[in-house]
Amino acid sequence: MINYAIVEAGGKQLWVETGKFYDLNYIPGNPGDLIYLNRVLFIYKNNLFKIGMPCLKSSCVKTKILKHIRGRKLIVFKIKPKKNDRCKKGHRQQLTRLLVEEII
Repeated sequence: MINYAIVEAGGKQLWVETGKFYDLNYIPGNPGDLIYLNRVLFIYKNNLFKIGMPCLKSSCVKTKILKHIRGRKLIVFKIKPKKNDRCKKGHRQQLTRLLVEEII
């Protein structure tokens, strides 16, 4: 039986399960710190489900910061025609890896 929740974090909605890790936009903190995600939109637990309108007030997801990482590199290449003007830039997003410990 899978227990899961749908939470809103970092401007995204994620389907999270206990014991799995997820990469979100950078969250300030040290590895090992506990983070509580309280914008829970939906919970499925023990064959019962709860839907928030828009959020559940009495629910949260307990997560732990595993480490801070950087995302894959994106290349931004701009060309201005007939001007011989070229600009190549790279970007790597700062991410935080969270481990979901418990859905409360």
